[in-house]
Amino acid sequence: MRYEKGRREASRQRIMDVATERFRSDGIAASGLAGIMGEAGLTNGAFYPHFPSKAALVRESLAAALEVQTAQIQELLAAGGASLAIDTYLSAEHRDNPGKGCASAALLPEIAREPIETRQVYAEHLLKLVRQVAAELTSDARDPEAVAFGVFATLIGTLELSRAVNGTELSDRILEAGAVAAKALLQPRDSDKPEERKPS
Repeated sequence: MRYEKGRREASRQRIMDVATERFRSDGIAASGLAGIMGEAGLTNGAFYPHFPSKAALVRESLAAALEVQTAQIQELLAAGGASLAIDTYLSAEHRDNPGKGCASAALLPEIAREPIETRQVYAEHLLKLVRQVAAELTSDARDPEAVAFGVFATLIGTLELSRAVNGTELSDRILEAGAVAAKALLQPRDSDKPEERKPS
């Protein structure tokens, strides 16, 4: 029984791993269950004992991808701060490998058209990611969560735009400009800086 349970769990994880990468590289709509199951080395009939529907697989894959991304961002913040995290996110390697990268940048247009249950799962995990990033930001007079949302939105938009023109010199320029813009959002505004006391 223990062997059977372990084999079922391993099969389920294979489906998840393949689906998560397929969705990001090819899109949700273009990723059929037959292709996912074939790449996982399983028959089509083996899908339904693990997931009631493709929509359920999409929800679990999104949640898993955002959990992994949250952990990766935390590691980068701990290793080199926000600057390293931004440079890594807006790297040519990340741009060129959507299947192994940010689910948000790869799938936002499709997520917006998914059922409300999927969008709720995405929103829940996105908020968790942003809040954990916000907790690592240097505190100033601004709302750290609002700053984190601004930075994340800038990163996602930059990556999407650079992928749209990938293969051109413009793509690299977009990555560079986005990194500058994201880092600027982290700098204290003049209104946030403590007032200098003039000598009497």
